[in-house]
Amino acid sequence: MAILSSTYSLDANLLNTDPIKCPNCGQFHPGQLASHGHDVWADMPNDPIELTNDLIKMGLYSSEVLDLATTLTENQLKVSFCQFFRNRLDLSPNEFAINSSLDGVDRLCLEVIQTAGGIEAAFAAAFGDRQGELFQDTIKTGNFNRRQFLARVLTVASLIMLTNCQKDQTADLTSDSPNNLAQKLEKPAIKIGFMPVTCATPIIMSQPLGFYEKYGLKVELVKMQNWAQVRDSAIAGELDAYHMLSPMPLAISLGLGSPRFPIKLASIENTNGNALTVAIKHKNKVKSAAELKGFTIAIPLIYSIQNLLLRYYLAAGGLNPDRDVKLVVLPPADMIIKLANGEIDAMIVAEPFNQKAVAEKLGFIHILSSEIWPGHPCCCLATGQPWISQYPNTFRALNKAIIDGCNYASQSQHRAEIARAIAAPEYLNQPESLVKAVLTGSFEDGLGNIHNVRDRIDFDPYPWKSFSYWIATQFQRWNLMPSNVDHEAIADEVFLTGLARHLAKQLGQNPPTVILRKEQLKYDRFDPTDPEAYLQQQIKKFGF
Repeated sequence: MAILSSTYSLDANLLNTDPIKCPNCGQFHPGQLASHGHDVWADMPNDPIELTNDLIKMGLYSSEVLDLATTLTENQLKVSFCQFFRNRLDLSPNEFAINSSLDGVDRLCLEVIQTAGGIEAAFAAAFGDRQGELFQDTIKTGNFNRRQFLARVLTVASLIMLTNCQKDQTADLTSDSPNNLAQKLEKPAIKIGFMPVTCATPIIMSQPLGFYEKYGLKVELVKMQNWAQVRDSAIAGELDAYHMLSPMPLAISLGLGSPRFPIKLASIENTNGNALTVAIKHKNKVKSAAELKGFTIAIPLIYSIQNLLLRYYLAAGGLNPDRDVKLVVLPPADMIIKLANGEIDAMIVAEPFNQKAVAEKLGFIHILSSEIWPGHPCCCLATGQPWISQYPNTFRALNKAIIDGCNYASQSQHRAEIARAIAAPEYLNQPESLVKAVLTGSFEDGLGNIHNVRDRIDFDPYPWKSFSYWIATQFQRWNLMPSNVDHEAIADEVFLTGLARHLAKQLGQNPPTVILRKEQLKYDRFDPTDPEAYLQQQIKKFGF
């Protein structure tokens, strides 16, 4: 997990250096952090590395700032290195062994010795002309936790800038009021692509209910026809931001099923919100996954949460999704047509299309996606890294509007109002009664039953990185990506969890302070600390 070790908790007293020329404002600042330095991060979790990583991806740290932080850290390490030698000159060479009992700095020093090829060479290199190369090579090749070292580097950079330089752009992070953001927008008029499903509720409702306007944004919502169009438009940079299925930013960033392009998942739009609906002709014949054998089942996209949940459900029922059923990719609206004319036997899709099938007596709801994985991620706000780098303040304002909207949509008393707003022709273009049934969780299932499921769809914007881990294991399981992947690196590259947390806290929300959690699914529990073991257990148990 990306939790900063206590070994590397920042101590302002360790950073006593000569005055430093700030690369952002050109002024000289005291080397020691201001006494209020830690107060800047008072609202942050124990480890700001997540936020700092996200801000670097957004381009809010200049290369000079990072170079400065690296220099400061190397200087501190040299002091520690000197102390290390002073305390251990009486040790024999075979006692310079790296073990888990050593603290972080001692472990790094020992690895410097190994990298340099001995004690004398290490001491000379550490204080010679090529000292930077030595430390950098050690960080890259050693077993020392490089992530913790980088956390310290970036924390030093951010704290120095936040506490000592009023002109630094990262200082704006402590005062993201709507008015401040609106005044700093690089591009106040933007276009957002969306699919007309209830998963897009925060993106859609933020227009008629004023959440975009609150943050100085003038948004044009562009209705897309299918998920492939969303993907291709994002890669081409045709619009500014997008409503995407949660696995899509991962797949696009990894080049799975499309050219590789860096897409960032800014925040989750909705959790749950899907169902597996079976054609009415199969009424009373299908009560379990095993009875779906031989069916033609529609999915919205190969790299979709719907496909992964369906495969998980079928496999647990003893069916091989690639052999025992036929999966076809269709846009949500086309699924209704195909269900009506008998071309498909079932569909797993976002709402309100399941409820529409029930209302038109075309099918019945076999199982809600929330029953397969309670609280699973469905859709998200996403945009390309180049756009974020070019318009960082606009991106932050947009993300904040969506997080604010999610919080509003999560409250039951607002669901009826939201249903009226998003059912309009320019948005979902669906009967308000269907949208209301989905949002309120009071609905008919097509079998004569009325259900009340409050979280049939819900809205929690926090992008847990355990979502990424589970999705990646399923990509591997179904041969949608290579094996032996670095789950932590993938999640860190795509999920802007730290920034989402920070923005939520500014809005008075109470987001989690950790990035991973164990996920309880219908048939097992996913532990993100050992994703490969989970994957192998699935394959061993079911044979695929």
